[in-house]
Amino acid sequence: MTSPSSSVQEARKALGKRLAEIRTAAGISKRELASRCGWHESKASRFESGTRPPSERDLRDWCTACGADGEAEDLVSTARGIEGMYVEWRKMEGNGLKWAQESVVPLWERTQRFRIYSPWLIPGPVQTASYITALLTSIRNRRGLIDDVPAAVRVRVQKQEVVYGNHTFAILLEEAALRYCIGGTDVMVGQLGYLLSAMALPSVSIGIIPQTADRSGLWPVEGFFLYDDQEVNVELVSAHLAVVQSHELAMYARTFTDLAELAVYGGAAREIITAAIESLG
Repeated sequence: MTSPSSSVQEARKALGKRLAEIRTAAGISKRELASRCGWHESKASRFESGTRPPSERDLRDWCTACGADGEAEDLVSTARGIEGMYVEWRKMEGNGLKWAQESVVPLWERTQRFRIYSPWLIPGPVQTASYITALLTSIRNRRGLIDDVPAAVRVRVQKQEVVYGNHTFAILLEEAALRYCIGGTDVMVGQLGYLLSAMALPSVSIGIIPQTADRSGLWPVEGFFLYDDQEVNVELVSAHLAVVQSHELAMYARTFTDLAELAVYGGAAREIITAAIESLG
């Protein structure tokens, strides 16, 4: 997988290439463009190479200098998307967990097909309120955030309504995700029981990759959410990563397909979940 920093850098290079194409189409040199914008020539060079991200003002000035004002808004939209690809948690959660939960609601609502792989945790669409509370309380404590956990839990539970709408969910879990104790025994028993119930929903497919599966060809990777074929979200220790480059999206889609072949479904999956419940005593 491409690293977060290189993913952003590739997108910046692609933006720089578009800027170069606009300048070339206008028939002017980087020196002339810089002169028209009141910049040093090196600034234009850094924009085109992707080594320096342009501001919205820079993009509009570039388009004006090239007689291509009609291109400006699309470029600004692209740049905003790039800057949103890698966002540190301290920035995303600066206004609290409730706001962070609300920020992804539009993405959830417009997505028709969810593909979710989770090696460590039960994922959001099939979490119980108690499990969510345990997770968000831990995040609040570890990151020193304001205490809005109850409000954030309500938003997250409301987000789950999409499970009953015009959406489909293909969820792959490593068996280990059933075994990590989040919130204590009672919370886990309730969560795993709810997982069994969710398997009966017509919009939800849940596969479990057994710990005994042969992982020689593909070992566990980072957890990810694939929203249609438009975006992948990955939660890192320090930041939230949004992948939008088409070749990277294709890599995640292929990886999901390969992981799905390792999973068991239906009765075999229920047996693994039931065994995890029984192990809790």
